[in-house]
Amino acid sequence: MTFQPDQQLSQEEVDEVVDAAIEDHEVVLFMKGTQLMPQCGFSRRALGLIAQHRTDVETVDTLQSLPAFRAALERHSGWETIPQIYVDGEFIGGSDILAELEERGELEATLNAA
Repeated sequence: MTFQPDQQLSQEEVDEVVDAAIEDHEVVLFMKGTQLMPQCGFSRRALGLIAQHRTDVETVDTLQSLPAFRAALERHSGWETIPQIYVDGEFIGGSDILAELEERGELEATLNAA
């Protein structure tokens, strides 16, 4: 999916993107920005923590239509904050949860549970 400035995706389009990404990928990170250019510190932190243990993470740039992505993700997780990571279809958390899992030595196992 390419980003085109000032183009908002409809809620229905975003719902489809979110549902497909969670269903089709073992590990998916919904973040602000891209892997090459994270656009917030929390997204950068989450990406860095994941990259320590997995290289095959799918990322979705939520800045394409941030309010719609917040609504779609809240439907799955109960959280509207971004970033959010899902492993094998299960919501894991955001960057703070990933950091806690790393501190406890549980992040690698969590990311490779799929």
